[in-house]
Amino acid sequence: MNFWRSLVGKLWVTIICLVAVVLMTLGLFLLPYIDSNFANSGAIKRLFLYTCMIGFSLTTFFALFLFTKITQPMQQVIEAANNIRKGEYGTRLTLVTSDEIGQLATSFNHMAAELEENIRSLNHEKGHLSSVLRSMSDAVVTFDIDGHIILTNPHGQSLLETWRNLEWEQEADPEPGEEIISKGEVPLPLRPLFLSTLQEGGDQRSNVHVRQGVWSVHMAPLYSENHIRGAVAVLRDVTEEVKLEKMRRDFVANVSHEIRTPLSMMQGYSEALLDGMASSPEESSELIQVIHDESLRMGRLVKDLLDLARMEAGHTDMLKAQVDMSELLERVYRKFSVRSKERGIDLQYRKLSEELLLKAADEDKLEQVLTNLLDNAFRHTPAGKKILIVAGQSVQESRRYVEIEIRDEGVGIPPDDLPYIFERFYKADKARVRGESGGTGLGLAIVKNIVESHHGHISAASKLSEGTTFTLRLPVEKQ
Repeated sequence: MNFWRSLVGKLWVTIICLVAVVLMTLGLFLLPYIDSNFANSGAIKRLFLYTCMIGFSLTTFFALFLFTKITQPMQQVIEAANNIRKGEYGTRLTLVTSDEIGQLATSFNHMAAELEENIRSLNHEKGHLSSVLRSMSDAVVTFDIDGHIILTNPHGQSLLETWRNLEWEQEADPEPGEEIISKGEVPLPLRPLFLSTLQEGGDQRSNVHVRQGVWSVHMAPLYSENHIRGAVAVLRDVTEEVKLEKMRRDFVANVSHEIRTPLSMMQGYSEALLDGMASSPEESSELIQVIHDESLRMGRLVKDLLDLARMEAGHTDMLKAQVDMSELLERVYRKFSVRSKERGIDLQYRKLSEELLLKAADEDKLEQVLTNLLDNAFRHTPAGKKILIVAGQSVQESRRYVEIEIRDEGVGIPPDDLPYIFERFYKADKARVRGESGGTGLGLAIVKNIVESHHGHISAASKLSEGTTFTLRLPVEKQ
């Protein structure tokens, strides 16, 4: 520090000026008197000069003393304050004096201790909040008043990066105020909700549809001194919930549809019998046969529903043992050979590997899978066409599988419907061409559950008017 700008420098200059004024005043009054009354006036003047020099020396000495007693403790206070400014909150002063400097040091130490405690509490709260945000499965995004992102958690950051890569279709006429936030970083699906939050000042909730996903958004305003300074949005992926709710509604509607038809027929034909509309025993037998067939159809539907419910709940009893798929496929092939001759369909079986053994599988359940798949193939393949069963082995990710393909040359499945064929009551969704009726619409759903219970995988590929191929992979080793 510049000495002349320090407190001691200013005090020293002030003392010198005062001493100089006093000596000059005395000199003005004493010099004429010395010249007229003393013979050796030069000696007196030299004595006066020496006295002035000694006075200035003493003032310098006292200035240095003050510099040591005042400036050095102040320098320590300044250095400690700078350390705290740099983030070293553990800095303390060791000055032990009873004057004002000592009181200042004591107050500084108390202030530093309180500040350190407050900073520690803030860091603790910040770490706690950060841990909560990181552990949340929902996406959290905070926007300022201009729509710029100021805080996100990892899920929110990942979601924003995914949305940034999407191409949004801009509206031709944006809402009032939307052109302002369009310069910010609020994603397009959240802008109406963000504007509503800023304008109304209350919590807003809505479901946002982005491509094939559905997001439940809860947005709340952020206040600062009764003024809205932004908004925080919590986004939850509810795609599965919405899908399951739709499946539940469709399931109820489809079950009602499937059961209503046989019930109506049973009721109508039974009323006809009660009213005596059958004029002969043959007609009565005909009506009774229809009632019997519809009761069997409804029984099959209820049985399939119960089987599917048990499978999805994990309560299916699987009697797993070693299964020779070659023998099972031969047996199924022989069973459907008679049907193929009756329908005029060419059924072929091709074996690509000699050994098709599964170490742990339920033979009855796998026969049910093959039966359902072949039954579907026959129902959708017209006469004169071919159905092919191909069996072999494959290796994927260092694991061996028995791979079975069932190819038909039927009507095929539309590309839009292909992802949903393993859902329950698929046949009730689209009016597809069928060779014969009588299915419950639950066959493929049951097939999928059985295959997954064996830790296997089933997929389908199809082209309209060319046919469909179901590929079944079952692990060889015990899982």
